[in-house]
Amino acid sequence: MNYQEIASKVILKESDALQKLATNIPADFSKVIDHILRIKGRVICIGMGKSGHIAKKIAASLASTGTPAFFIHPGEASHGDLGMITKSDIVLMLSNSGETKELSDTINYCKRYDIPIVAMTMNNNSTLAVNSTYLLSIPASTEASIVAAPTTSTLMCLALGDALMVALHESKGFLQDDFKEFHPGGKIGKNLVKIHELMYNGDKLPLVKQHNLFSEVIIIITEKSLGCAIVIDDNNKLIGIVTDGDVRRHINDDLNKIKAIDVMTKNPVAITKEKLATEALHIMNNKAITALPVINDINEVIGIIHIHDILRNGIE
Repeated sequence: MNYQEIASKVILKESDALQKLATNIPADFSKVIDHILRIKGRVICIGMGKSGHIAKKIAASLASTGTPAFFIHPGEASHGDLGMITKSDIVLMLSNSGETKELSDTINYCKRYDIPIVAMTMNNNSTLAVNSTYLLSIPASTEASIVAAPTTSTLMCLALGDALMVALHESKGFLQDDFKEFHPGGKIGKNLVKIHELMYNGDKLPLVKQHNLFSEVIIIITEKSLGCAIVIDDNNKLIGIVTDGDVRRHINDDLNKIKAIDVMTKNPVAITKEKLATEALHIMNNKAITALPVINDINEVIGIIHIHDILRNGIE
């Protein structure tokens, strides 16, 4: 049995299904977006079995990008959790066949209280579809498994859910800073940390002027413990940097005769405070350096960021 061939067939079949979906976006898609943007309630995602797992993912993605949402299991809904659904909400139900019997109580409840239903299904004539306010029809496609295990159908639902999520957060102007507020932990949150959150400023800056003696530069490097001194002109503009490597190379020179301008690296690479710390780390790794001056839009030095502080915060 050729497992690589099986894998390739599955992925190609699923890719074809996604392409079919991409060229057949449901007519009600935009109406669903507009409705969700208008309401003050939540998006309640419901599904059974594999559709339930997709519904959970859609709810989690929506909630993490600024659209309040949560998942309700249809079985639990029939035993009290229907009370979690309010008239200001909208209910997204997923069912490939549209005839999942466990959804019937929720459908009836929503119809009774005039709560809008979004049906995501492949069967446009199903009980779910005909009782929906909006129909997100999934294009007909056979499953990639010979036993018809959910594959292409669940993948298309997942992709359409992602499309809803992206359209909603782009419509709301949901940006990286907002995303970071919802992801303070984990790799996602850490990789959205900005320079100004980690940089040193004020009295902690290792600043020297271009005409400072090299002996004075060494004192600053030692006192500030950041492995370098930032060289500025009389207008606080960045003009160079002196590293501890420069100190080692010139330690046998007359420290009271040479000046910062004689040993500094001119026009060093720098970064602005609104950039991501991951970008600073990338620059440092590529340049084989351990610190970056932080400047404003007129090249004034406002801070410094060190690689140790980036790594200490778990940023990669």
